[in-house]
Amino acid sequence: MSEKTKDGIKRRVFDIIQIGNRNDLPSRLFDYFIVAVIFINITIVILGTFDELSGYYILFRNIETITVGVFCIEYILRIWTADLLYPKRSTLSARLKFLRSFDGIVDLLTILPFFFLSGFIVFRMLRVVRILHLFRVNAHYDSIHVITTVLVEKKNQILSSVFIIIVLMLASSLGIYSAEHEAQPEVFKNAFSGVWWSVSTLLTVGYGDIYPVTVIGKIMAILSAFLGVGVVAIPTGIISAGFVEQYTKKQYSDVRFNDLDEIGEILVDKNSKLKNMTISEYTSKYNINILVILRDDLTVVPNDDMRIKQNDILIVRGDKIDK
Repeated sequence: MSEKTKDGIKRRVFDIIQIGNRNDLPSRLFDYFIVAVIFINITIVILGTFDELSGYYILFRNIETITVGVFCIEYILRIWTADLLYPKRSTLSARLKFLRSFDGIVDLLTILPFFFLSGFIVFRMLRVVRILHLFRVNAHYDSIHVITTVLVEKKNQILSSVFIIIVLMLASSLGIYSAEHEAQPEVFKNAFSGVWWSVSTLLTVGYGDIYPVTVIGKIMAILSAFLGVGVVAIPTGIISAGFVEQYTKKQYSDVRFNDLDEIGEILVDKNSKLKNMTISEYTSKYNINILVILRDDLTVVPNDDMRIKQNDILIVRGDKIDK
């Protein structure tokens, strides 16, 4: 088999398992298949915890073996095509980057517990990680992109708010220990004993299993409860503002291309619906001429089979194609 044929097969496999192009039927079918396998696998894991269904253990085990086999094949294919996912890296570097990525780690932790179910308890607990596979359901939709983009862009503000929560938590735990230790030595044995109380109070849960009995302790509990409302509101407000910003950007980016009547530029970001679309698909759908594509440091003259990539800058003209 020639290298060109191998590269073509590799590209086709990558398109099917990685991109999830809605216009590509095999890719869409693969997405549905993987989602179904994920749900079946998680359902089997849940059913296996019922003592009443212990008689079906062999059936559950066989189904789990098949689903994990599918995960293993998918994992191997993703490693094999990693150089297409990270085209600027060497083959080895791209594969290592995938192995260290969120998807790569989740895929590995999904497979490992199956082979160590009778071993260390930590591997049996890793079965919970399979639930993270459900992120694949939304992986190619705008909703999950908006969420991840907001968390990444607002990470500094979120970390700052978490730091404030930790400081208030430690301060309230020390304060409640000082106020309640003599009255409840068996409950508040040391400063760390107040951490559980401070977390449940500041986060406005208040389970009631640990509570102050002294006047000073009750006053501190009131103050902590009020502070907790504000503490919870800080990261909530940051994330809410981030969502508003993202949806505003999306509203302005989703312009009506047919309204263009002159030359303009379109930046293809990671959330753009133009990404991975061919030039012919673009021109037929939006009736817009692409004059040139600015890609990295190159100026590319487009052809019908060329695909639009992330970070491309499209120089377009709003003339009607069919005149």
